[in-house]
Amino acid sequence: MTARRALVLTTINPPNEALRALAAGCIEHGIYFVVAGDTKSPPDFSLDGAEFLSIDRQLELFPLFARTLPVRHYTRKNIAYLLAIKNGCDLIQETDDDNLPYDAFWSCDLSASTITTVTSSSGWYNVYSHFTDEHIWPRGFGLSKINLPGTIEKERQNAKGYILQGLANENPDVDAIYRLTSRLPVKFREEEPVMLKPGTWCPFNSQNTVFAKSVFPLLYLPSYCSFRMTDIWRSFVAQRCLWELGEGVIFHSATVYQKRNEHNLIQDFSEEVPGYLNNELIVAHLESCNLDNEDMVRNLIVCYEKLVKENIVGKEELGLVNGWAEEVERLMQ
Repeated sequence: MTARRALVLTTINPPNEALRALAAGCIEHGIYFVVAGDTKSPPDFSLDGAEFLSIDRQLELFPLFARTLPVRHYTRKNIAYLLAIKNGCDLIQETDDDNLPYDAFWSCDLSASTITTVTSSSGWYNVYSHFTDEHIWPRGFGLSKINLPGTIEKERQNAKGYILQGLANENPDVDAIYRLTSRLPVKFREEEPVMLKPGTWCPFNSQNTVFAKSVFPLLYLPSYCSFRMTDIWRSFVAQRCLWELGEGVIFHSATVYQKRNEHNLIQDFSEEVPGYLNNELIVAHLESCNLDNEDMVRNLIVCYEKLVKENIVGKEELGLVNGWAEEVERLMQ
């Protein structure tokens, strides 16, 4: 399979409305669609336009890494990233199996452009505030920062656009505290994109995100942390590494709307507690890391070594992240 761009997700569900819409769009736009399965995925999963990776197929493709990666875990998605890299893709786009695409989803653009950049005196910027007047914040946002006033400075500058994060309408990515206390749906305004300048944090997720080839190492999702934090803590590591390039994540208007899979909100809350307690501490630890602006793989490893040392993620993570690093370096040679 040869395509410049891949779309990646993981699922334990049979083909549903969202998966069928995504597959049809990939066929229409010539996008390589790869779906990572797990032990609970249907053994007969079949969807025109998609390559499905059963556990057996994952072990065949990447034997060592696939064996060490936990099963029944969202991070099986790491295998699909690796296959997209192996197949020579230059862009990797990702989403989840309950997000339905708008037309704009298929026209993502990572080319260099002039963009509005944001700096916050508090060190955090609630990106949702750029797209709505609702009192709403992204999952993973530092709780003590939600109502903290801060001076916001905006300016125009060139940006390379290494990572794009799109919003989701109707049922956006918010934490269990918001869902238990506030109302949905929410529809965001159409606004021009913004980029967070180095030194300003906002979490991003794995639901509507695009990575450029030069930062593919930063796709890595950690396994030895809460399920509800894997993509959030990845986002903090990725942002810290982007700062070494003088760049930040670009956030743009919604290009999907979510028909959310069934969730137990109290269970979600429980799995988010490590984030409520540690998200602000994590960014402080990452800010203290001594990174190399030329080596994204080394930077990734240094960040996870720090998080393991500080008991944020389990020590088992280091074996996985080093295995990921070996695979990525081999595939990108």
